[in-house]
This record gives sequence, structure tokens and C-alpha cells, in this order.
Amino acid sequence: MTVSRLKAGHRCKSTNELVRQELWNRINPPVKDCICSNGRASRTTIAGLWLVVILLDCVGAEVETIRAAQDASGDPLPRIQVTAVRRAFHNGEHNAFTDMVRFRGRLYLAFRSCPDGHSVHPTASIVILASDEGQEWSSVHQFRVENRDTRDPHFLVFQNRLFLYTGTWHAGSPTVPRDDRDLNQHLGYAAWSEDGVNWRSPVMLEGTFGHYVWRASAFGGKAFLCGRRKIEFAVGPRGEGQQVESLMLESDDGLIWRKKAVFQEVDGDETAFAFESNGSVIGVGRRKTTAQLLRSSPPYTKWARSDLGCSIGGPLLIKWGERYLVGGRDSTANRGPKTVLWWLVGDHLHQGAELSSGGDNSYPGFVECGPDRALLSYYSSHEQDASGKPITAIYVAELVLPK
Repeated sequence: MTVSRLKAGHRCKSTNELVRQELWNRINPPVKDCICSNGRASRTTIAGLWLVVILLDCVGAEVETIRAAQDASGDPLPRIQVTAVRRAFHNGEHNAFTDMVRFRGRLYLAFRSCPDGHSVHPTASIVILASDEGQEWSSVHQFRVENRDTRDPHFLVFQNRLFLYTGTWHAGSPTVPRDDRDLNQHLGYAAWSEDGVNWRSPVMLEGTFGHYVWRASAFGGKAFLCGRRKIEFAVGPRGEGQQVESLMLESDDGLIWRKKAVFQEVDGDETAFAFESNGSVIGVGRRKTTAQLLRSSPPYTKWARSDLGCSIGGPLLIKWGERYLVGGRDSTANRGPKTVLWWLVGDHLHQGAELSSGGDNSYPGFVECGPDRALLSYYSSHEQDASGKPITAIYVAELVLPK
């Protein structure tokens, strides 16, 4: 079954939606395409012919839908098999917002853990685990910042060091009421290590006050961070609103930061980004509505921004081989929020896999283990404890591309 008409287009559709659309197209082709012996077009006859094909061919339709899309070279996109999912960490607290990296031959997994839940609390801490193969994990470091909620940890290997960045809300003690939180009081912190064993933390990041730091990347001997802030540090409504811009911050040493460019000029949010070999940047920026695809070239003063057609919470953007992979939380009315992976081809998304997930979930990390194997970290609250209460735990999935 070759589903040549199935494309993500301007709306990010689930696999089932795409299959249903194609089946409808087959049952209802244009009348002019078929003329019966009596000279009249027969939609019923056409429908019957197509139904025979569909009945013989519908098994495995989802697989073929994914395979129908092509990458930039014209090759069919591979479907992503999730061969195993392991719960990597659960301690009865709210564990969320993951990232994963390989450093000096070992795997490192980071996340936020908080006994008081998802919201902003000064009791939150960042946990860093290590593993040789990604199956058994052990704690190598944990830190918190006094009177601050440490959130959204992200790794960066830079200048032979492993950096871990975290954005922190001023949470106070006791916890600041929700309506009194101020993005202008945000501040970035880091932990860093030269060997993955001995860590220095927390280290305040100069130049990040009033910025919510997020994912990081490196290129041309410099480090880069996403940092969102209120436009002109406006003093007004608390929390985050539309008048927020998402910036690209730059650093020479990974610790002192300055503004380099603007990913999103309004409604800025979590932005995942990567550099091409020529210095061009490609990014996926979350928004309160639908996510944006972001593109620019040095000196990053002009940007092409296009709508990806679906919401992506906690976006991931990374290359697996020669293809770009996007991950994050996508919600639909029929299945609710799920952690999903897409292939990015040109300006369009093509769904590749859906992870076992539900409720509060997403914020994936990714490590390529080979051309056809990878590991993906994420958090989810789809499981329950012995009392039937949902747990929020950290998971690591094994991904395989069939040969």
C-alpha cells in the first residue's frame, strides 16, 4: 500500500487520522476518473473497487503510512520501533523534565525531583544519574539552590567538560504564591564536571538574571543557550504571557552569557535548536498555540518562522544520522497528551512513534547509539502505585530503525 498523498502539511495529524483521510480519498475519488459502460460515472462502483483493495491491504496501514513519507534524498522515512521501555527512576516524588547525553564513554541522565509536585517549590532539586549501557542507573550528583525551584536541566559537552544547566524560579520560603511569581527574577545555574564523577554546583550563570534558560548547543568554539525573558524586562503581569521573547544566548566559557539573537520575538517559549556545519541554525519553538519551525544563518539577524501545525511541549530537536528528529508532548482530543516522535523533512513533520505515556509527560532527551539504535529519556504519569495513585517517573526507551 503506497500512501503517496499522506503528508503532514500544515497540520500535525496522528497516524490514524492520516489513514482515515487516505481511505476516504480512495472511496471518494473525483467522479470524472471513472466512466461506466452506460456513460455515467459510478461512485458506488469506484467505492467497491477501492474497498476490495483496502480490505486486502489495511493490515499494517499505520506502518505503511509512516513509510510513505520521504526524506530529503527521496528515500522512504523509516518507522521507529520502540523495542523496550524501562522505568529508570521513581522515588515517590514528582520526577520530570529529562535530558540525556554521552560523556567520556558513559551515559548521563538528568531530571528534576520534587516532593511537593509539578509546580514551583524551593524543595526541588536536580538529579544526575549515570549508566554504562542505559539499563541500570546510579546517582552521581544532586543539587538544589536555596529559595529557588530548579527546573528543566539540560546537558552540554563543551571544552572537554560536561555542563548541566537549569533555569530557576525564585520560589521563596515558604513558597511564593502562584500569582506573585515573576519571570524577571529567573536565574540560570549550572553544575559541571571534567570526569562525570566530581561536580561543582550550583554555579550561578552571569548574564542570565531575568532569563529562563533552557536547551543548549555548541558551535565554532562557543556555547549557546535558549533563554526566554519578558520583552524589555517589562514590569507588569506576573508569570509568563505573550510579551515574552525567546533569545539565543552566547558564551565563551559556558558560564558567562550575553545576547546573540532572537529565536521568537513574541510568545516565546522553550526552544530546541541545532547548528548545521555552515553555521545555519534550525530550531523548534514551543508556543501557547502551535509550535514554530525556526531557521536562520549567521549573523542570525533575519529569521524564517513557520507554523508546524501542532503543539509540542518540551521540544527536542536532534539529528539521528542524516535526519532530524523532533520529540515532545502532543495532545489530541481522542487520546490526550502523549510523548511523540516525528521526522522533520523540509518544513513538515511526519509522525514516527508514540511512547507509552500519559497525563503529565514529555521533555525527552536523546542519545544516538548507532545508525539504527538510540535511547530516549522522558517522564510520564501513565502508571500507578499500589494504591492506584498516578506516579510521575523517569523512563528510558530503546529505539530501533528496522533495516
